[in-house]
Amino acid sequence: MNVLVINAGSSSLKYQLLDVDTREVYAKGNCERIGIEGSFVGHEELGGEKQKLEVALPDHKTAIKHVFDILKTIDKPIDGIGHRVVQGGWYFPESAVVDDKVLAQVREVAPLAPLHNYAEADVIEICRELFPEVGNVIVCDTSFHFNMPEKAHRYALPRDVVDKYHVRKYGAHGTSHRYIWRATNEFTNGQTHKLVSCHLGSGASLSAIEDGRDLETTMGLTPLDGLIMGTRCGTIDPATVFYLSRVGGYSIDEIDTMMNKQSGLLALSGHSDSRDIEDGAHAGDKDCLLALDMFYYRTSQLIMEMAQAMHGFDTMAFSAGIGENSDEMRLGVVKELEWMGVKIDEEKNKIRSGEIRDISAPDSKVRVLVVPTNEEYMIALDVQELLGK
Repeated sequence: MNVLVINAGSSSLKYQLLDVDTREVYAKGNCERIGIEGSFVGHEELGGEKQKLEVALPDHKTAIKHVFDILKTIDKPIDGIGHRVVQGGWYFPESAVVDDKVLAQVREVAPLAPLHNYAEADVIEICRELFPEVGNVIVCDTSFHFNMPEKAHRYALPRDVVDKYHVRKYGAHGTSHRYIWRATNEFTNGQTHKLVSCHLGSGASLSAIEDGRDLETTMGLTPLDGLIMGTRCGTIDPATVFYLSRVGGYSIDEIDTMMNKQSGLLALSGHSDSRDIEDGAHAGDKDCLLALDMFYYRTSQLIMEMAQAMHGFDTMAFSAGIGENSDEMRLGVVKELEWMGVKIDEEKNKIRSGEIRDISAPDSKVRVLVVPTNEEYMIALDVQELLGK
């Protein structure tokens, strides 16, 4: 079954066409700067060179039409379309085939992720309009966390407020964490039972997964909570918002922008890219050194929170942009955990590979893996399951 996977953002659209059974990727690419000057379409076919076409993309409808025009030249049928949806809210504990009701619900929960859900809903609508004979499936980042125990997802706020406004911990990166569990379980031949999944990128989160069930995660009502990230502050005293408003005179929107786009590693070091921070630290930059120390410290703290949710852990897996590619960041996090017996083989840790691999030291009390994530494949599997029946 050939599935087109679409990941739409506020000003971007990524796509990938793959065969679910063989895992062969026929084409992939991205539309960037949608609605902004300097927009372009990037494209890469199987075995071909990357291409970049500068073209006006005033809206997502224009972008998706360009994608379909490109895919027509590949001569591969599209049997189903899978859409990554950031926020499934209170409606979607699992993936769902799109109909009018589902699309309306994606829009209804959009205030929880306004920069993403509205654009995603628009793209779904366009796909249904252009190709009414092809089924669409939504795969929500929040679904994997939906059935966490109430003690984990409930906030200690008045019940009437919680119920009326659907306030709870929703989490994010669920599709990635689900894939990391699946890949880890296969790699260890079913010997993994309590996994701390570490999705570490410009956006970052952890999940506690016991025998395939998510028990806890670090992101909350929104993706702002939890770890220090590229431009997000992560967990702070919520009264900081009131203080900045009352004393600093900042508006709610200004604080929102500050905490989501001007904070995190960027605020600490002047860089949001971990590679630049590592380079700065090697050169002795004190701000970069502090940013790394804080990242290691906070990540290790929250790893222990995940372990507590499962009353222990036997495996931890690093994934996403930082987790997969930065041996220095992995080593820094694990060093913080050496006190409780987590160790890695530093030579294995330095090996660059696109494959899942074990970097544990022989005497480590916890198995440590590097697992390249594959959210597109996970989405395609759900499309196959729901449309292939």
